[in-house]
Amino acid sequence: MFRFANAEYLYLLILIPLLVAALGYVAVRRKHLLARFGNVEIIKELMPDFSRSRQRLKAGLYLTALTLLILAAARPQLGSKLREVKAEGVEMMLVVDVSNSMLAEDFEPNRLERTKYAIQRLFENLKQERVGLVAFAGEPKVQLPITSDYRMAQAFTRRLSTSLVAEQGTAIGRALELAMLSYSSQSERSRVMVLITDGENHEDDAIEAAEKAAAQGIKIYTIGIGTPEGAPIQIDGEFVRDEEGEMVVSKLGEQMLEQIAATTSAAYVRATKQSIGLEEIVKSINEMERTELTTMRYEEYNEQYQYLVGAALLLLLLDGLVLSRRNPRLRKFNIFREQP
Repeated sequence: MFRFANAEYLYLLILIPLLVAALGYVAVRRKHLLARFGNVEIIKELMPDFSRSRQRLKAGLYLTALTLLILAAARPQLGSKLREVKAEGVEMMLVVDVSNSMLAEDFEPNRLERTKYAIQRLFENLKQERVGLVAFAGEPKVQLPITSDYRMAQAFTRRLSTSLVAEQGTAIGRALELAMLSYSSQSERSRVMVLITDGENHEDDAIEAAEKAAAQGIKIYTIGIGTPEGAPIQIDGEFVRDEEGEMVVSKLGEQMLEQIAATTSAAYVRATKQSIGLEEIVKSINEMERTELTTMRYEEYNEQYQYLVGAALLLLLLDGLVLSRRNPRLRKFNIFREQP
């Protein structure tokens, strides 16, 4: 397994294109300044030792060395040994609605972005639970299989969007059934779902899917995000309208979400603008009976930064050896110069 131990240093790579742009500006500026003194070709004849190609080479060596040093600072590592880790925990599948109705702006900036923020905060506070992610609209999709890697879970959460699922609609039942098949543990005591949606179900029988989950001992906590008054849906700056040209208003549908939670002996929470409701649900989950979960983790990592540092030092040494101008003492040994 490959990873960066200090991945935050990778943000420094943004300096590289900025330096390239700055060096390009300096080169263009120098050319304009030379042109003010007279004909550029004549000026070149007066500066026989000037070499633009050497300056470009030195800049390339320096920028490459800087890139390697930034990567070295991020500490690239390779996992070298797997270890089986056992812990008491719960497997939690997050089932998230990504249909167009989640773009309604009764939550700022909209329902979906507010949901993503809350889920990422949730992952920051988990310790021993395994998590997975199912996104759904007209069809469901496993966005993230069950894992204990919360950093990866946050990365996949950031990718949630209405374009993730090709078919629009809201098929809650199929999403719940797919989530049921995504657990790695078969223990009835340690499996839970958190369904986050505005409750507008248009496709299938979500209650029947909840009954199947209850038969398997899976609790489904539901979170309704939206307001009963609703809000229009805006896509690419335009409001969605129905066939009659009327503006579509997406309203929170709570009745079905309450039924799903009650069927599995769980709870329904209505999200507010202050809290989505995940904190309350996690408190309930923490009271559940836990089971032993086994995870394979890399125990030892081999540092790889020293190779990058060595390559960077070699490039800096070459940069120091290469002169920005031609050496006049060696001019007569230039084998590439045409003889008169």
